[in-house]
Amino acid sequence: MKCRTCGAALKAAVTDLPFTLEANRIVILKGLPVLQCGQCGDYLIEDAVMVRVDELLARADSSAELEVLRYAA
Repeated sequence: MKCRTCGAALKAAVTDLPFTLEANRIVILKGLPVLQCGQCGDYLIEDAVMVRVDELLARADSSAELEVLRYAA
């Protein structure tokens, strides 16, 4: 698969990404599998991974301003 930004090849990687759920609410997912461009750093989250991300974000603590969750396949 090629990067949508620069056209270079995407490679499997594991990273930590923040998700802003509301203006004052952020959830950081640690150990998230992505496809990442080695040239520009852009990334792509595959559909199956995004389904799990949606599940995790739906269960996040709504009273916390910042929460860190570990992604587990």
